[in-house]
Amino acid sequence: MKKLFISFVLLAFAGAVAFAQTDKITGKWKTIDDKDGSEKSIVHIYKATNGKYYGKIEKLFKDPQKLCTECDGANKDKPVMGMVIVNNMVEKDGSLTGGTILDPKDGKVYQCNISYNAKTGNLKVRGSLDKRGIIGRSQQWIKVN
Repeated sequence: MKKLFISFVLLAFAGAVAFAQTDKITGKWKTIDDKDGSEKSIVHIYKATNGKYYGKIEKLFKDPQKLCTECDGANKDKPVMGMVIVNNMVEKDGSLTGGTILDPKDGKVYQCNISYNAKTGNLKVRGSLDKRGIIGRSQQWIKVN
């Protein structure tokens, strides 16, 4: 009985920690170019009423009027400002996974994983060609106050 109680407490604690991590992921984040270190945009990550997480570009630092000329479908030639680039993410173990991220620079959509780094207070955003995240690249996003 004691083992069952301890297991229950550990599960409850793990769930609370995962929720706290996901709660820290939502908000506004400054995206940084992983090649030259320049500020690119501000993305607002939020939880929608369907329970999934999304990210919308709220500010572009270099070209606020930029259009997504390389995009396909509904985003083709639409303004990058206001575009939802992180889509259909779900919470799993304190991270966001299972969705996609659009790179407006090349118009390509990648598999996405987002995790919060408690030591730095930054997000690690990984876009990849495969669902396992092996072939891709990562960026650090910085919290905007």
